[in-house]
Amino acid sequence: MLPNVGRSNVIDLWYKNCVIYSLNVGTFMDSDGDGIGDFKGLTDQLDYIARLGVTCLWLLPFYPSPGMDYGYDVTDYYNIAPELGTLGDFVEFSHQARLRGLKLIIDLPINHTSEQHPWFQQARSDPRSPFRDYYNWSKTKPANVNHGMAFPGHQSSVWTYDPLARAWYYHRFYPHQPDLNISNPAVREEIFKIVGFWLELGVSGFRIDAAPFLVEEISPDRAASRDYEFFGELRDFLSWRRGDAVLIAEANVPPKEMPQFFGGGSRLHMLFAFLANQYLFLALASNSAAPLARGLTRLPKLPQLCQWVQFLRNHDELDLGRLTEKERNEVYDAFAPDADMRLYGRGIRRRLAPMLRNERRRIEMAFSLMFSLPGIPVIYYGDELGFGDELCLPERWPVRTCMQWSDNENAGFSTCAEEYLIHPVVMTGDHGADKINVETQQRDPESLLNWVRRLVDTRQSCPEVGWGKWNCLETDNPAVFAQKFTWEQGTVLIVHNLAPRNCRVKLDLGEDEAEQLAELLGNRVYPEKKGSSTTIELDAYGYRWFRSNPSTAA
Repeated sequence: MLPNVGRSNVIDLWYKNCVIYSLNVGTFMDSDGDGIGDFKGLTDQLDYIARLGVTCLWLLPFYPSPGMDYGYDVTDYYNIAPELGTLGDFVEFSHQARLRGLKLIIDLPINHTSEQHPWFQQARSDPRSPFRDYYNWSKTKPANVNHGMAFPGHQSSVWTYDPLARAWYYHRFYPHQPDLNISNPAVREEIFKIVGFWLELGVSGFRIDAAPFLVEEISPDRAASRDYEFFGELRDFLSWRRGDAVLIAEANVPPKEMPQFFGGGSRLHMLFAFLANQYLFLALASNSAAPLARGLTRLPKLPQLCQWVQFLRNHDELDLGRLTEKERNEVYDAFAPDADMRLYGRGIRRRLAPMLRNERRRIEMAFSLMFSLPGIPVIYYGDELGFGDELCLPERWPVRTCMQWSDNENAGFSTCAEEYLIHPVVMTGDHGADKINVETQQRDPESLLNWVRRLVDTRQSCPEVGWGKWNCLETDNPAVFAQKFTWEQGTVLIVHNLAPRNCRVKLDLGEDEAEQLAELLGNRVYPEKKGSSTTIELDAYGYRWFRSNPSTAA
């Protein structure tokens, strides 16, 4: 029998109701003027993150790497990339984050290593090396070298011949990222050691990159199979080492497969809600609530100790691969009308603000909508300011520009010459640092930054969204998305208008509940209810959060 997980429970299920902020150390703040962000710079800016009200940081890879895939090609899992600092800098950062009440989640890209990793170099050099079986090899050319490529159009195969090894090796991603062989017990033990190492340095959890591919058992002469039980083994190890640590999976899989990752609550704690994200953007494109309702109802029921992770944008492309071609084209037409805005035949390589044409009302509504979905929200660094993108950069790089702290040189990110920056800084145009930066928005009480702070505060005051039972309510307006969350004695009602026109919507609420609605957040101050107590007024792209607690009011 599962334990009581209410307010009074001693088990620390902090992940059920947190707010996550995602960033790349290398593009956040440069402390030494070499053009690359580092842990000292990040530590100096922890107060900015804490003032946002978020409760958890998710760091993209910071390990030593050739940097051919944004740090996801790792050469040493037990260290910090030299340009980002030292292990001592990381420990000081971890300590300071903890003092501010911030949990720390780090990326765990263990599906593959860099081809320059010592394991692979030893594996390819000697067929008798114990590291040979760390990877997947074939002495003859496999039949389906093109099947299952992660980056179509930018990747030519999943098997590559290595002349030194005189064999073909498997790589779900680029050739410079050979896949680890998860069926090898030695590889599993190595992963446990990596997890244990970072737990000792203050980490609270791990985002497992490419989780479905990690557990694939590869053979050159038959279809891959997935050993989900590895997630249970990893969960057991994690729980024994640190009871409140969590595992989040990047798993863009069909709904019928999602329960395999949760394992009834015995495997992974959380999954990114990729399906909901895709239908959310279809709803925004069509000004209709129906696609989002359909996407959310397709998600399987959560085990009691698990959670969904909701997001708008992240460091990768906006993946639309689970939509139909017609639906995908509708989203393309709305948010990526030009060919260079699209990627891999399935995605969009743009930031949120330019996709929404910098319309403040629509940006607010999209944020409010994402924060209100069942689960916990993630903010991608810069989106709280309305960052733009650099479409002149290749593949997924346009959304990975440097943080804009001020309107000074290099947006206050670094004192180096512009040509030495790790990534470009957007200095001019609608999203340039001369218009969009932290320093300016902090001083403006009406800025997007300060509005996001209020949204985070509102979400933190609504544990019903993270803990409670979710219901999608029927409305008499197809553009209005209405949700109700109930937990313990509390009820939260959240309503969004996805259309660019004002409306009034009727909801089927009980009379007592409707009469006790107290507004928590809205895009403006609305007049007191008039007439029917279940009729709610909404502006174009309007949103309203209510709390109802009839028993307490009585």
